[in-house]
Amino acid sequence: MASPAIYRRSNSASVFASSNQFPYREHPQSRLAAVLRSSLGQHNNGPTARPPIVSIISSAPRPRPPMRRRTFLEELELHEDPSYYIEQIQLKPGRTPTANEIIRRRLLGRVKLPNEKSLLPQIRPADVNKKCLIIDLDETLVHSSFKPVKNPDFVIPVEIDGVVHQVYVLKRPYVDEFLARVGDRFECVLFTASLAKYADPVADLLDKRGVFRSRLFREACVYHKGNYVKDLARLGRDLSKTIIIDNSPASYSFHPSNAIPVQTWFDDPTDVELLDILPLLDRLEKVDSVYDALNGDDTRPDNLLERNGINS
Repeated sequence: MASPAIYRRSNSASVFASSNQFPYREHPQSRLAAVLRSSLGQHNNGPTARPPIVSIISSAPRPRPPMRRRTFLEELELHEDPSYYIEQIQLKPGRTPTANEIIRRRLLGRVKLPNEKSLLPQIRPADVNKKCLIIDLDETLVHSSFKPVKNPDFVIPVEIDGVVHQVYVLKRPYVDEFLARVGDRFECVLFTASLAKYADPVADLLDKRGVFRSRLFREACVYHKGNYVKDLARLGRDLSKTIIIDNSPASYSFHPSNAIPVQTWFDDPTDVELLDILPLLDRLEKVDSVYDALNGDDTRPDNLLERNGINS
């Protein structure tokens, strides 16, 4: 039986100083053992003075308060590319937001930084109560080619890598009538993924009436998964009052519910696509939210949707 003197408490810090004399067996992962070693002054260089009891208590790990789990929408807002997050999530009834919630909170597309400047300038007083109409250029209003074409509407010299090339431009049928109809009723903006040194002179010749309040080019796009995407959330306009007309679904992939899809045009002289859009634009001009019209079952032209693989 061990002598009682061995277990008698003492005010001396050297009572348990020699670990060889009275070894203390501990679990290597025990946090309590680490606290005891610190309190007894056991180090590789020998015993040290015993620290105050306050330091022993303060060195012990403190339990962390339980963290509030972020909601679906809060989690979605944190991601640089929410569209990827949406693809990866497992949808669960009762916590998954509706499409309108995602759209109206502008959660699709690249996150706009707090100090980031909007792509468009401040809206003009004459356009305050108008919808913003974003219009694509190539294969929507015109078709351009480096190869000579019969009866081009414009020929634009463009310098590429120090060499001047002639670009032959054809206007889509009824493009002049279309621009004349929408120019006074919408805040029209030309938004193209083409370079400004080509698209700017084309727009000068195409837009003789000055319909386009602003022009945006490739540098205003977001390069996403191999495509130049037109992120409408960066425009600085109310998304519920913004429309985009484009022949490429990839261009409006961040905001498909704001889009009027049109058929790609090259040279068909019988094309009437731009005229087909006008009745829908008449309705959109009068609604409070473009989503009410563009997402309805009986308001979007079925032929436009079916040609682009979209079911209303």
